Amino acid sequence: MLKFTSWFLAVATGVLLYVPALAQLSVSGKIVDAEDGKPLPGATVRAGSFRGTVTNEKGEFSLKNIPKNTDLLEVSYVGYSNQSIDFSGIQSPESIEVKLSRSSFTADEVIINATRANQNSGVAFTNVGKLELSKQNLGQDLPILLNFTPSLVTTSDAGAGVGYTGLRIRGTDATRINVTINGIPYNDAESQGTFWVNMPDLSSSVSSVQIQRGVGTSTNGAAAFGATVNINTNEFRKEAYAEINNSVGSFNTRKHTIRAGTGLLNNKFTLDARLSKITSDGFIDRAKSDLGAFYVSGAYFGKKSSVRLNVFSGKEVTYQAWEGTPEARLKGDREGMLAYIDRNGLNERDAQNLLNSNSRTYNLYLYDNQVDNYQQDHYQLVSSHVLSKNWTFNLNGFMVKGRGYFEQYRDNDRLRNYKISDVVIGNQTISRSDLIRRRWLDNSFYGTTFSLDYNSFKKLTANIGGGWNQYDGNHFGEVIWARFAGNSSIRQRYYENIGLKTDVNLYGKVYYQLTEKLNVFADAQVRKIGYFVKGDDNQRRQQLHDVNYTFFNPKAGLTYLVSESSTAFASFSLAHREPNRDDFTESTRQIQPNPEILRDLEAGYRFQKGRVAASVGAYYMNYKNQLVVSGQLNDVGNPIKINVPHSYRAGVELEFGAQLSKQWKWNANATFSQNKIRNFTEYVVDYDDANGGYQTINHGNSDIALSPNVIVGSQLLYTPVKNLEMALLTKYVGKQYLDNTSNEGRKLDAYFTNDLRLIYRIKPKGMNEITVSALANNIFNELYESNGYTYSYIYGGQTTTENFYYPQAGRNFLVGVGLKF
Repeated sequence: MLKFTSWFLAVATGVLLYVPALAQLSVSGKIVDAEDGKPLPGATVRAGSFRGTVTNEKGEFSLKNIPKNTDLLEVSYVGYSNQSIDFSGIQSPESIEVKLSRSSFTADEVIINATRANQNSGVAFTNVGKLELSKQNLGQDLPILLNFTPSLVTTSDAGAGVGYTGLRIRGTDATRINVTINGIPYNDAESQGTFWVNMPDLSSSVSSVQIQRGVGTSTNGAAAFGATVNINTNEFRKEAYAEINNSVGSFNTRKHTIRAGTGLLNNKFTLDARLSKITSDGFIDRAKSDLGAFYVSGAYFGKKSSVRLNVFSGKEVTYQAWEGTPEARLKGDREGMLAYIDRNGLNERDAQNLLNSNSRTYNLYLYDNQVDNYQQDHYQLVSSHVLSKNWTFNLNGFMVKGRGYFEQYRDNDRLRNYKISDVVIGNQTISRSDLIRRRWLDNSFYGTTFSLDYNSFKKLTANIGGGWNQYDGNHFGEVIWARFAGNSSIRQRYYENIGLKTDVNLYGKVYYQLTEKLNVFADAQVRKIGYFVKGDDNQRRQQLHDVNYTFFNPKAGLTYLVSESSTAFASFSLAHREPNRDDFTESTRQIQPNPEILRDLEAGYRFQKGRVAASVGAYYMNYKNQLVVSGQLNDVGNPIKINVPHSYRAGVELEFGAQLSKQWKWNANATFSQNKIRNFTEYVVDYDDANGGYQTINHGNSDIALSPNVIVGSQLLYTPVKNLEMALLTKYVGKQYLDNTSNEGRKLDAYFTNDLRLIYRIKPKGMNEITVSALANNIFNELYESNGYTYSYIYGGQTTTENFYYPQAGRNFLVGVGLKF
């Protein structure tokens, strides 16, 4: 690891010292409103891939050390039409004036502007554009496509990036990452997690993604308790188009996508549509995915108002690969597997499955319909209205409808657990039976969001916004077959409970240019949550929870223009997060969950010069009452999360990009961090204790589970000839502990993967473009696991630890062909 880090830093330093010498040109000027000639402060001016700046309060800008071969100068401002200026004829130095015209066709940018960070927000963020996503989009889910952004780690239950996938940012799990689509909250209201599998091929309709690390700016939906993923699907395309994209690859992976749009009709209307189908056998045995989706978006653009209706839906059927692989199976330890079989009472069928499966593709489940079957429909009505030159009002409404189940085969389960009486046959009483059950979720999520945006076109910009939403979920279970059915009815319903959650928030944001070089940022949010759960759960326990929270989340930051080529920022944020559904339903009378609190301090320095852009950022995320697993169990043996008083994440994030030459380009990032719980106590359940007690172990300052101290990403791009791009994509993730004990016997080893990507584009007569893509993943066949879990117990005077892992695919490939008309 030391050698790898030293190599990375040495190469990065060399690039920073060498590349600026290649820059040669300079340009300055002023950006103004085409209608009244007034300056546009905060307009973005970009020359080439890296070099960019924003205009001051007088609308003035200056760019120096621009690469000589730069072709275009791109100027953009929210609410105005973008302009591209031919840079090839500009003599250095030169001053120019650019006039931008206000346009209702840019309303899509205006709508998401209130929920996104900008250069003056004082937070760490990364923008990922449509082109970057399309290069990787050959069937894998959006988290995998974002894999090379800073501080991000991905995982896949099926091992190949299709089906159930997830991401962590700075070690923060999905239940603490706020996800919005067009500014509308997406996280599941009860678990607070994000199930990307419910939105197959969403990436094909995404125009941009912004990832904010840390608390970030105030937005709608779940608490951003470590990161925000802000997705925009809205896109204005003036010309009609059609696209066909097909790809195939390892594990019988197939992706078929058709996209089309009308372009601008009657100077007022557009209609865009997508139809997608993705299938894969998965790397893990039987971990199949059958995913279908559609997306339709119709928009109206008036002189001062725009309205867009988005309707999209996803249907997924995925074979379950949720349980992971026991450590003994992964290591090929036959003696360990036999001991595992004995400890866990596996029947002959499951024992042979464990012993005879491939060590890296083992799947516990054998029943042919052990699937997750779920459909989710989205309806979004988004609108933007220009009230005056200074004021814009955005109002949105949405509804998400979800319904589906996961099906499980159960061996020799107790009938009474399913409200089925024992079966008496002659003198024999049968209390257990093989059966098949379905656990259903039928839910609705609906609400509204709004923002009122102000721009003085001088020193002040501001947003007032918020939203209201309500979740209504019905959870129930059915027995659809039993070998001994007794007195049960068709679709025997054995549990049913409801969840009702209401979330209201109001926020205000202000950016003020205090001096020519200093911008101050203030942001405050009030969030009120009400959550109600009632009924019996799948363990036949009665649940009744009725809780209400009111949170105040203030934020403040500074951005300072150090020089024409560099800026510095700092910010402080306070955030609160309510417990999720399982924190309540798995709790006991003695252990009740409390809300979590996060104080986040961020600071950074951004530098751009010539062919180089670089940044360094530092963060300190101080938690109070973070909910973690400690080993304690409830009355049915399920883990309980407890609040730990003090924990933190602290780290440094490095990013840089360099145009090494006309053919070579390098983007890289690295995160070095510590993620600690202060004075952590582990509880090991003692089954030898008739009273069900624990043995406790104090681990002092221990590492937070699944939080690597080192994450490095690199993209080395080579364009040997026009229209051909080759890329070496590298990812290093340091070791991660499976629990909070820092125990070396319970960890994921560090891994180092390399992917090779080739893209060739041609523009034949009669077509816009043909793209041929090839992606070879994990080309050096690294054997690694990206996720896992563990538990320990005492029985027979011995402590046993069971580790489970999620192996990822070795060398595999995807190839695709895209046609654009």
